[in-house]
Amino acid sequence: MTHTVVIGAGQAGASLVAKSRSLGETGRITLIGAETVPPYQRPPLSKAYLLGEMPAERLFLRPEEFYAEHDIALRLGTTVTAIDPVAKTIRLGDEVLRYDRLALTTGSSPRRLPAAMGGDLQGVFTLRDLADVDAMQPYFIPGKRLVIVGGGYIGLEGAAVAAKLGLKVTLLEMAPRILQRVAAAETSDFFRNLHRSHGVKILEGTGLDRLLGGPHVTGARLSDGQEIAADFVMVGVGINPNTALAEAAGLVIDNGIATDALGRTSAPDIWAAGDCASFPVPNGRMRLESVPHAIERAECVATNMLGAAKDYVPAPWFWSDQYDIKLQIAGLNSGYDNIITRRTEGAVSFWYYQGDRLLAVDAMNDPRAFMVAKRLLAMGKSPDPARVSDPATELKTLLA
Repeated sequence: MTHTVVIGAGQAGASLVAKSRSLGETGRITLIGAETVPPYQRPPLSKAYLLGEMPAERLFLRPEEFYAEHDIALRLGTTVTAIDPVAKTIRLGDEVLRYDRLALTTGSSPRRLPAAMGGDLQGVFTLRDLADVDAMQPYFIPGKRLVIVGGGYIGLEGAAVAAKLGLKVTLLEMAPRILQRVAAAETSDFFRNLHRSHGVKILEGTGLDRLLGGPHVTGARLSDGQEIAADFVMVGVGINPNTALAEAAGLVIDNGIATDALGRTSAPDIWAAGDCASFPVPNGRMRLESVPHAIERAECVATNMLGAAKDYVPAPWFWSDQYDIKLQIAGLNSGYDNIITRRTEGAVSFWYYQGDRLLAVDAMNDPRAFMVAKRLLAMGKSPDPARVSDPATELKTLLA
């Protein structure tokens, strides 16, 4: 009987094992996770769960009984210490487990501030997993002073929750504007104004010199020499793919664990999916960090592990919830040179073009714009920018 082992019990790992069973895999399946809880959704951690609006059980992707009912051995609180691609074994402490097919869905880890900058002080948090939020949640008390380092989506989502709960929030962004790495200036302006209207103090072009205090953080010294008080600090400065296990096993690493279009790594019978893995695109390699990608790529890999030979074709989309605004993003905006703005009552969307080619859309409280843009991108169609910007244009006519 064949044995499929999946290392990493996040969204990608859970999707991969469920898809394998649904495709008729009859061999053994083992899903290994370092955390002690079943696979769960991460996006609500910085939103509904942090707000106290969602209990932990509702985070779970599937009830724990699902795995037993589908004959999937779920091993939680377990760390894999080594992979031997030649012997086709993995080591879990003193235990050795054989595999016929191995999938790495090890995800990613948040970047932390170095100790020299006060990153190891008490009251300094990242926001990536359930334990992070559980440790941080007691600090979310009205009137507490929160300093957020990093003006990306995680930092802004944390700021929105804190502001809604009545905390005094200061957000630091070293770049000239928030969201600079991932969005146009128009989207940055929209969210800057939104947060300031809710009392969040945003300092752009302002780096962190170091955190102050000991053993608990008491404040932050900024790059301009200013010092501000803090009861706690949240760090949201990006993530790194978890590649150490694969690298130690001799697998090729290139912007994550390098895979081909099918999801195969450089080692026989070892596959990878999710945040930890990169895949080929026409101009190089890409690694996507999103729930939809984790699901779609993992399900594609599951299909290919059973012999389908199906290339993965990404159709990226993302979302973020802040206050009463739902941001939905379709496509990838890399290389844009023009932004077209579309405003309708209660909604706005920014359409990214490179020349006359549509690349992506940021839609704020505009699900129709998001859905139409997603379909246009899938069809390879680029509507006339003048029609897009005209609020009288019925969006579905752009699909004709």
